[in-house]
Amino acid sequence: MAEPLKNQFGMDVVLRLAASLRRQSADFDERGFVSRCKQGYEALELMPRGLHIAHALREFLPPDYPEAIEQLITTLGPRLTRTENNGMAPFFYLPHALFIAQYGLDHFEESMRANYEITQRFTAEFSIRPFLVRYPTQTLARLRDWTQDDSVHVRRLVSEGTRPRLPWASHWTAARENPRITIPLLELLKDDPELYVRRSVANHLNDIGKDHPEVLCQIAERWLRRASPERLWLVKHALRSLVKQGHPEAFRVLGFHHQKSPLAITLSLSPEFVHVGETLIVRVTCENPTARNLAAIIDLRVDFLKSNGAHGPKTFKLKHVELPPRSSLELKKQISFRKMTTRRHYPGVHHLAVLMNGQSILTRDFELKN
Repeated sequence: MAEPLKNQFGMDVVLRLAASLRRQSADFDERGFVSRCKQGYEALELMPRGLHIAHALREFLPPDYPEAIEQLITTLGPRLTRTENNGMAPFFYLPHALFIAQYGLDHFEESMRANYEITQRFTAEFSIRPFLVRYPTQTLARLRDWTQDDSVHVRRLVSEGTRPRLPWASHWTAARENPRITIPLLELLKDDPELYVRRSVANHLNDIGKDHPEVLCQIAERWLRRASPERLWLVKHALRSLVKQGHPEAFRVLGFHHQKSPLAITLSLSPEFVHVGETLIVRVTCENPTARNLAAIIDLRVDFLKSNGAHGPKTFKLKHVELPPRSSLELKKQISFRKMTTRRHYPGVHHLAVLMNGQSILTRDFELKN
């Protein structure tokens, strides 16, 4: 089992932060701050630990917020030079971001400057949210300016921070109810030179599709006109949840009619009987018996048996298949039945289906044994 993230955010983070603040200001009560942070720290999870430190910062930094945030900004280290493989190191600035979110709402300009600096070292996606709620017009205008910023981290914040269903953050109700609020920003970012930004745009659109699939399909269809390969990838990634759901309009936008394809599909399972703790290997063979090229989206759905005897479906992506005439391709998927924290496995009959362009074309039952 993976180590909890909170274990990588221990008291060493507090000690490092305290030392940096002490170096910046001889008046900072380093010992008192550390003592305050220790109170109840071990029992907290990752995000609550960050908030706990933010509350302590409020007690030990100057009571005037502009002065406090300026002191905090002066302790910031170098900006990130990479967009991935940064590990947990940037989480050092989680308390900084939460400090802005908790205490900076009455100071728009100072907080926007702080968000601009924090997002280039960690992310300001959590700390930008309260400002979108209280100052939607001002904040969206500032984010529009930031779509042209030289920093890839600032440009990504524009898309990521405005996501309607941002993970680990409160949902932005206004954007969930009216997705067109953020579309002008996404329009400015859809052809960003950095995949880091385009992936965020795709995830933002995927969020929109969960509440307003018709809006997502309209945007996707428009963006696919004369689309570059990079934008084509973005649109496909944005439509992934609708494709998993078998949404007919999503397949139509991608050029796959919601109907049976001439592709011939065969299915095999190994082992014949799988036990809890083992892995089921599913092989799907696609054959093109025609004299023309054929394409289809092939997915796999497993209806897992639940404790009450009902079945819960989960769709696994396989491949966007493109087959030349009279050729074949084997796809393989491993379905794990080991013990997980996210899913419990129950012995009995489970159902499996091969999906082609969102439609079930081949089904098979298999038994899970203890």
